[in-house]
Amino acid sequence: QVQLVESGGGLVQPGGSLRLSCAASRRILGVNTMEWYRRVPGKRRDVVAVLSESGIATYVDSVMGRFTVTRDDAKNTMYLQMNSLKFEDTAVYYCRLNGVGIDYWGEGIQVTVSS
Repeated sequence: QVQLVESGGGLVQPGGSLRLSCAASRRILGVNTMEWYRRVPGKRRDVVAVLSESGIATYVDSVMGRFTVTRDDAKNTMYLQMNSLKFEDTAVYYCRLNGVGIDYWGEGIQVTVSS
């Protein structure tokens, strides 16, 4: 069984930055995409960023130019660098590893943007 553990969330003022990490308990073969989602209370969980196995990153329009998804294969870890944070970025953030026969999720971590 694989565990994904998120870290790096917390409280930040508008305009500030946070870096989320998602560490896998072991190396996983067959991953096609590494993904970040977020969920606001009362709403569905929506994708924020996707990093393909080949290294191509795509983002939802609302975070384009502010968020960056990366990975460190040596550490079995993916990251979400979040800059210029806004009130509307407040949510629980989840990481996901997706592939053929692979669908692992982290438990989520709270990010709160507040003054």
